[in-house]
Formats: sequence, structure tokens, C-alpha cells
Amino acid sequence: MEAIVKTNFKFPGQKDEYVGKVRDVYNINDEYLVMLVSDRISAFDVVLPKGIPYKGQILNQIAAKFLDATSDIVPNWKIATPDPMVTVGHKCEPFKVEMVIRGYLAGSAWREYKSGKRTLCGLPLPEGMVENQKFPTPLVTPTTKAMEGHDENISKEEIISSGLVSKEDYEAIEKYTLALFQRGTEIAAKMGLILVDTKYEFGKKDGKIYLIDEIHTPDSSRYFYADGYEERLAKGERQRQLSKEFVREWLMENNFQGKEGQTVPEMTPEVVANITNRYIELYEHITGTKFEKADSTNILARIENNVNECLASLK
Repeated sequence: MEAIVKTNFKFPGQKDEYVGKVRDVYNINDEYLVMLVSDRISAFDVVLPKGIPYKGQILNQIAAKFLDATSDIVPNWKIATPDPMVTVGHKCEPFKVEMVIRGYLAGSAWREYKSGKRTLCGLPLPEGMVENQKFPTPLVTPTTKAMEGHDENISKEEIISSGLVSKEDYEAIEKYTLALFQRGTEIAAKMGLILVDTKYEFGKKDGKIYLIDEIHTPDSSRYFYADGYEERLAKGERQRQLSKEFVREWLMENNFQGKEGQTVPEMTPEVVANITNRYIELYEHITGTKFEKADSTNILARIENNVNECLASLK
């Protein structure tokens, strides 16, 4: 199975194309977006040199499932998923912030806390917490959206005072963020998982706010297994995770954190296969369904045909 790391489609009505760290996004007449989730993988804001077979399909299908499962909370951009690797939806004007929400002290928040910091995005953090401990209430910790390099933490007050997002819109997306996280937490619990933290992106079309991009995928979220969580916490042991964190840990063990002068460790076929298998495990645990690998013969032709049929139906 080849990994799809680069596309260059020319769809009917296509105005331009944006290539992100993982997604290739095609603008159709400034009205629709064709979002193809490639098999590229990024960590520490660096796209790694090898693609991961089936990763794009896995992320796209998880996101589609959770967009459908939360559409009663907030309208979302999705119209159709014509191909296992593609979602077609409304083109919205994105807000210039990502809404990160944290239920537990983990990841970068823990690294900041361990260094002595006791505020995060302007919010006070309780003293005496340990890694992976649950916060009394979930914290909304937004970041700016960097086109290149690292996203930066920012407070609600800074977002509003700088005019990045209006007060009215910010309060609306903050409310949606809390409600989406609550729904994601409930769905995860049914699967024996804990939704630790995640991020949401929002945009506007015709004056209406939409949830955009992916949600509750292992690339945008961190999950713990609920079974054994309390025992591991009490013993100070590492939690069993269902997220991309295992990739970051492998990189850190091999002296790579995206810093200047560092080199990505060799991604052998065994490393790549292991990451694919971990993503399949993620899919099956998060969705509660068996992963069905899409037909891998002439994938690019399959995608083009499926998307063209979808776009023709939208006319």
C-alpha cells in the first residue's frame, strides 16, 4: 500500500489549492472546499519524511463520524464524504484562533506546569497538581493559528482586545467548544476512553458560525484508556494513550523535538508499519467499529472520480 503524500488535482470550478501539514484543500468557486486528508504525518510542527498508509482514511472517517454526532450542537461545514480520504463541504472564513480545550493536565500544559508556570492562556492553574490529573473544570486555552512554525497560546482577553475575534463571536465559539467537549467526553466514555484534550476550529459563512476541519481525531485530540487511569495516576506511571503522542514520544526518545539543528530519526518500514497499526487501533477504539481498508489500487484516480461525481451533484 502506497502512502498518498502529494496530490495535484484540477477539479471543475477549482480556484486554488492550499497544502497544509496534512491536508490538501481545494477551493471550488469560493463556495465549497474539497478537503483531502493525505497520509502525511506531522509532529512538533514538522512534516515527517515518510507517509503513513491508511492514516488519511482513518482521520477523515473519524472526523466525519464526529461531525455527524455533534451536528445538533453547532452547524458544521461537512456536506459529503465522497471518498474514504475526502470530505466536501462549505467554504467558510476561518477565525484566526484554534479553540484548544483541556480536561486534564497533560502534554504541553504539563510541560509548562512542570517548569513552574501557574497560568495558561490567562487562566490560573491550581497548585500541587500532578501529570495527567483532571482539572476541576475543563479549561479553554486558545492558540493563534500560525501559517508557518508554532501556534502561540493567547488569552480570551487578548483575542477580544486585539480584534482577532469579536466579543460576541468569541463567546459563541467558547460556548460551542465546551458543549462539543462534553459530547466528545460522553462518546469516549462509552468506548472506555477519556477525552483528555482536543481542539476545534470555527469559521463563518453568510454571517453564520460553522464548526470546520476535523474533530475528535487522534491528530487533534488526546485520549487515555479509562481502565487503570486512577491506578496509574496514583503511582505516577505513564498513562496508556490513544493519540499521536506515541509518535512524539518516539521522536523525543531519538532526540528530535523540531528544534533547529535536530534531524528526524530514520523512519524504517517497520516504524511506518507500526504507526499504521497504531492508527488502526485508534480508529477501532474511538469508533467502536472495525476498520475496513479502502481499495488501494490507483487511489488518485479513485479520489478524482468520486470527487467529480460529488461536485456534479452539488450544481
